[in-house]
Amino acid sequence: MGSVDRRAGKPGPEPLFEQRAEFARLMSLGLSNSEACRRVRVNRRTGTRWRYGRTVTLNSGAVLEYPPMAAPATKKSISPRYLSEDERVLIGDGLRTGMTMTQIGEDLGRSTSTISREVDRNSDDAGRYRPFAAHRMALQRLARPKERRLTQDTVLRATVQNWLDLRWSPEQIAHTLRIEHPTKTAWHVVHESIYQAIYDKDSPLGRGKLPCLRTKRRRRRPHRVPGSRRGSGPREMTMIDQRPAEADDRIQAGHWEGDLITGASNRSAIGTLVERTTRFTLLVHLPDNHTADATRAGVAAAMGGLPSGLRRTLTWDQGSEMAGHLQLTAEMGMSVYFCQAHSPWQRPTNENSNGLLRDYFPKGTDLGVHSAERLLDVQNELNNRPRKCLNWESPATVLGRLQLTHS
Repeated sequence: MGSVDRRAGKPGPEPLFEQRAEFARLMSLGLSNSEACRRVRVNRRTGTRWRYGRTVTLNSGAVLEYPPMAAPATKKSISPRYLSEDERVLIGDGLRTGMTMTQIGEDLGRSTSTISREVDRNSDDAGRYRPFAAHRMALQRLARPKERRLTQDTVLRATVQNWLDLRWSPEQIAHTLRIEHPTKTAWHVVHESIYQAIYDKDSPLGRGKLPCLRTKRRRRRPHRVPGSRRGSGPREMTMIDQRPAEADDRIQAGHWEGDLITGASNRSAIGTLVERTTRFTLLVHLPDNHTADATRAGVAAAMGGLPSGLRRTLTWDQGSEMAGHLQLTAEMGMSVYFCQAHSPWQRPTNENSNGLLRDYFPKGTDLGVHSAERLLDVQNELNNRPRKCLNWESPATVLGRLQLTHS
């Protein structure tokens, strides 16, 4: 029987003890979070909460901490930068046959100094090198828990805490420590050490943890393993480094930057197009969805009324919504170029305009409720605003003058 929720007066959900245990077993075998969740038939978010723990704030203000899942112990793999047990066996064999350190290093693809240090560190009192005993000693030295430097050094901790209270980021603090204390190498911590100290429950650093970081996260987000996920971006992309030089200097009009601003849970979106020279903005109405076909059709409709001389290139990020870029080029006669991955600064004009548009379309809201007429009103309001970079002319005025030139 399910547990009883006394507050609601009705049975609560059945505890998922067996599924959680099976999930832990599958994760220990190396399965991904999504695959393990699929096999035990739970939502992916549930698996993520099991794996990393979570914090729940009740209506009364009380905070409940659910610890991360304790996965079954597995044999710890050793980084290739360390000598393996097999390599140590070969070192022992080489020493018994009278090989020099240099010869052993050449056979293993290791430097002579690596072999020499290995033999010096892991030989017994009689000077004999025993491979299996040497491997056990090396593993014991790898697991040497040390107290954090920010915990040991109270002055360093107070200095870091003071800057955290001023809302400095850990990266800013790490660089400043090196600049202001160049000879105090013990204070040259990396920003990752500061992050770990903040999120360590036993560390005195952070003073409540939440106020000292801009994100206010109660726990760290897991980092993706490089190469674990393949990108789903467009194929046959022409990258931004192949874009004509005329697009970079903002002298020639007709070079555009584009993107989507998305609503709550990325379920709704509005397309944004900004001309680099005039800063003229076009908004693309996407009421139903923002798939590749819908985005391509919306961009073509928004730019269809422009003279061909004012639609030369379009620069986009690597989002899957621009998968139809080859068809768009064929329809519009306009080349499409793509930024490098995770490089929004390569579309600076568009990023700046998207920030202005958030005054009208806040983050976390449903953007699908806005009609095409509403988008046109916002577009006109933005384009008729005087800009300092245009000598206080409006984008509409400058583009209108260019349209007469190209008509």
